[in-house]
Amino acid sequence: MENTLKVQIWSDVMCPFCYIGKRRIEGALANFEHKDNVEIEWKSFQLDASFKASADDNIVDHLAVKYGKDKAWAQEMVDNMTQNAKNSGLDFHFEKAILANSHNAHRLLHLAKKYNLGNELKELLLKAYLTEGKDVNNLETLSTLGQEVGLEKTIVEEVLHSDAYSDEVKNDIATAQNIGVQGVPFFVFDNKYAVSGAQPEEVFMETLEKVWEEKSSMSNVKVVNSTEGDSCGIDGCD
Repeated sequence: MENTLKVQIWSDVMCPFCYIGKRRIEGALANFEHKDNVEIEWKSFQLDASFKASADDNIVDHLAVKYGKDKAWAQEMVDNMTQNAKNSGLDFHFEKAILANSHNAHRLLHLAKKYNLGNELKELLLKAYLTEGKDVNNLETLSTLGQEVGLEKTIVEEVLHSDAYSDEVKNDIATAQNIGVQGVPFFVFDNKYAVSGAQPEEVFMETLEKVWEEKSSMSNVKVVNSTEGDSCGIDGCD
């Protein structure tokens, strides 16, 4: 589409700040004059590609072990994240969260992107994990979510019961590493500017307006905010 502003977003469905960041850029887009000319492309990123969950895993214990802290500290971190989400109109329920490897979810997202349903599926996957307490590595759950956004059951299950789109997931992650992504969400606007983390809506609006005004080629991605916003990296959420 002519005069399209493309926003690529690296994120993981297991990342709470990615859901918050999604809401914040959506808030900015709602007030952006040229919102109908903005194309969002979701890119895969895994906070822990090797993660294997066990039946007794829970988010508080997981965070305590990950950071070497006690459970009280981990619970406070979860409570603060939940309040942060409420400020963006989201209702997190970490007490129901089922920890899982997100590789299959990302494969399904690539299928959805093929049919221009990536944004719809991304919303359902984030909600499934962070609000509804669903296992986003469960193939039946993923099949149901895929069908909810309009994907055909036979196509969804063919993908889920294979390794289809695994290379695309790996390529997205490799690209993120090449451009220096340390945590997600990470937003790249027209391959010109990048915004790291779930920044306030004003930052996204300023970036959208700046990129739209320029609409000229630049050789390198430049980070427009001097400090990183809230994000999740391989070492955890900050």
